[in-house]
Amino acid sequence: MLGMPTRLHIDFVSDVSCPWCAVGLGSLEAALKNLAPEITAELRFQPFELNPAMPPEGQDAFEHLNQKYGSTREQQAQAREAIRARGASVGFEFRAEGRSRVYNTFDAHRLLHWAEREDVARQVALKKALLKACHTDGENPSDHDVLVRLATEAGLDPQRAREILESNEFAAETRARERLYTEAGIHSVPAIIIDNKHLISGGQPVEVFERALRQIAGAAPPSVAVA
Repeated sequence: MLGMPTRLHIDFVSDVSCPWCAVGLGSLEAALKNLAPEITAELRFQPFELNPAMPPEGQDAFEHLNQKYGSTREQQAQAREAIRARGASVGFEFRAEGRSRVYNTFDAHRLLHWAEREDVARQVALKKALLKACHTDGENPSDHDVLVRLATEAGLDPQRAREILESNEFAAETRARERLYTEAGIHSVPAIIIDNKHLISGGQPVEVFERALRQIAGAAPPSVAVA
């Protein structure tokens, strides 16, 4: 245990369409809850698009995954069940039937960029609302009405949210952030960057995050590999 509390800066690079990002966020938050008050964190979400070329109308989810990974319906059903169980273990509910379609998420990332500028806590609330809308409720995270509603629920100004969505505001800034992380070598998500120098990749279990964060904070001897 630390003599003095340690506060970490965490950049959570992810896409709202990524189910493992929902699992990873749940695990990270559970780990931080277990480590408080000795270790706390300022959490910020950074953009990554799994499907940047996805058209506005989206694509059938089975077709998309089949084209991308060659997976069969049975394999996709098995993967859904495995991730549903992992989500349940950290308090996140996935739809049993999975998503019907995969959508473009760039506008969601623009809103998240704006939310961070407004209030970091509201960015966290918006990110969680987007993950729930996509993976629990089966909503379209590229639909502007959906996005304005979620921004409002997160405590953000709905009129300002719609102004942003109906313009190209924050597009250049969001693209620049995306390039920053891809050029740094991040090509899969979630990627959790601690204090700009330590990387934890993937939707790890709670105990893995706990050990890694303790190691990074100097509260425990090295016990896990932290890049």
